[in-house]
Amino acid sequence: MTQATFGIGDLAREFGVTTRAIRFYEDQGMIAPRREGQRRVFQPRDRTRLKLILRGRRLGFSLAEIGEIVDLYEAPAGEAAQLKLLLDRIAARRAELKAKRRDLNASLDDLDAAAKNCRKRLKEMENGRSGKS
Repeated sequence: MTQATFGIGDLAREFGVTTRAIRFYEDQGMIAPRREGQRRVFQPRDRTRLKLILRGRRLGFSLAEIGEIVDLYEAPAGEAAQLKLLLDRIAARRAELKAKRRDLNASLDDLDAAAKNCRKRLKEMENGRSGKS
């Protein structure tokens, strides 16, 4: 039984990324395809790692965090250690995003109040009450 392999174009199409992005992750040491001449040949392990890298990026993790999580999968503690670390990272990311959401909501409230004051002042001006002494 032969193991399936993938070309860089195959993975780019499958995951909707550019070949340049895949080469970047390779340059960062996050995936390690074997070479056949100039051609990169990706193993199922590389495909899985790329999938995890892209998922981590979507979740907003840094490349260093993603690398740590992905590398843990192959460590002696294996998947359990990886999942525990991922849960810790998810909790931290959620807290960070919730704080950003609070800041955004406060900014939106400030903008709404400023807009309300502007509309009120314009209405006063249209009614001939300048309100200035």
